[in-house]
Amino acid sequence: MSPSTLDLLRRASTQGDLQAWTAFKQSLEETVLSWFHEHPGSEAVCELQSEWHFVALAFEQLWQAVIQGHVSCETLSDVLVFLRLILNGAILETLRVSKRPEAVSSIWQDGEDSGGKSDLWDWLQARLPNKQEQRLAYLLYHCRFEPSEIVRCYPHEWSDSHEVTRLRHVILMRLMNESNR
Repeated sequence: MSPSTLDLLRRASTQGDLQAWTAFKQSLEETVLSWFHEHPGSEAVCELQSEWHFVALAFEQLWQAVIQGHVSCETLSDVLVFLRLILNGAILETLRVSKRPEAVSSIWQDGEDSGGKSDLWDWLQARLPNKQEQRLAYLLYHCRFEPSEIVRCYPHEWSDSHEVTRLRHVILMRLMNESNR
């Protein structure tokens, strides 16, 4: 009987088994590639890097998070959500750095709900019980606003960019801690 995908990740992370890591990546590469193609910014970033660059980057960042203990291997679902968040972040960051924010209006195309969009938001909301944190996560990661833009556009909600930056750090730490459980 062949090991499950989650077992491969556990073996790779706990025993340093590079063959298990390779098998883990191979078992999920097509899934990550399909997520990449579903992303509305994929065409724009393909002008800058290959699709496989983003797939490799997502796995590399996942590996670093696992090694550093930021991600637990409790469920495959948690690992997949984290992997998809990493991929999305890499695409959005590439677009931001390339000054092409108009290429992405949301994480997934409007109206598209292949289960991932609502599942991801449900997962985030469950880990961000505070409405202010949920609102900030939406503005930062869905709308891609910088802290200074958030303060400028929503001064009645946030008083300065230091407050937004502090709360962004709290959100990231909460998500990282939740994924370690």
